[in-house]
Amino acid sequence: MNKEYIVTSRSNLVAKNGSHYANLKIMAQKGESLTISVWDMDENDGPHIEDIITVDMDTLKGIKFPKMGDFNYFRNSRHATPADVLYQLIPRPITKEVWDACLDQLVGWCHDQVLVDFIQGERDNLYEQYRNQTAATAVHHAFKGGLLNHTYELLHMLSGLYPTLPPLKLERCVIAILFHDYGKLKEYDENMEGTKYMYLMGHTYISAHVLHNKLNAAGISNEETIRIVHCVLAHHGKLEYGSPVVPCTQEALIIHYIDNISAHTYACDETANMEKCFALGTRIIKD
Repeated sequence: MNKEYIVTSRSNLVAKNGSHYANLKIMAQKGESLTISVWDMDENDGPHIEDIITVDMDTLKGIKFPKMGDFNYFRNSRHATPADVLYQLIPRPITKEVWDACLDQLVGWCHDQVLVDFIQGERDNLYEQYRNQTAATAVHHAFKGGLLNHTYELLHMLSGLYPTLPPLKLERCVIAILFHDYGKLKEYDENMEGTKYMYLMGHTYISAHVLHNKLNAAGISNEETIRIVHCVLAHHGKLEYGSPVVPCTQEALIIHYIDNISAHTYACDETANMEKCFALGTRIIKD
């Protein structure tokens, strides 16, 4: 029996012997996905994201870790169009209207005009930079625009939580969220591949460094700058997870927790029923 899948993400890699290969994630419907390896495949070879491939399901029976050679993916391979049902499985960046509505609500609760002016001066440019950028090559928000959607999710959660939280400085949270993954603009290139900056510096340092300089240039006080940059440095929560410091302010804790909610729930949603989600360290049950 043949079945059509759409390629939703792709990672181009190099084996120890120098040969190129790719890991593809393909989906037939929400919650039904396969991750397959394609050996001896140059980064310019298809299939690519948004391509539809035909899978011989009978051939795949009993294969625990399918490889592209297990079926003829060139058969009826084509690029998806909006008319295809599978096209709807490709995640898209949020609209500017949705981004603006969320930030307008948050800014409306803020009182520090200097920090509000900083937010207003950065929001449009960040939208344009983030809407074509991935948040990762795997695990969560691994698609063009994923960085925008991930950032928006944190802002949206903050807007829901803020009225119920003990007193905190909302402006610090908003700015730190806007910039917490800014370094991923350098970590990943236009093809969603990791760059040398991922290994030489990492996105947490890059994000904190850029934000620190921007806040200084805007005339923000040193004490306020330190508090905001701390939220960025601590957003992974633990030293073993890549944070150079652990959260030690209320604003930093909030950002760390909602960052995890966004990343982990996305990873769970993208994992098929009974499939192991390595980011969460468990199998996901959906039935």
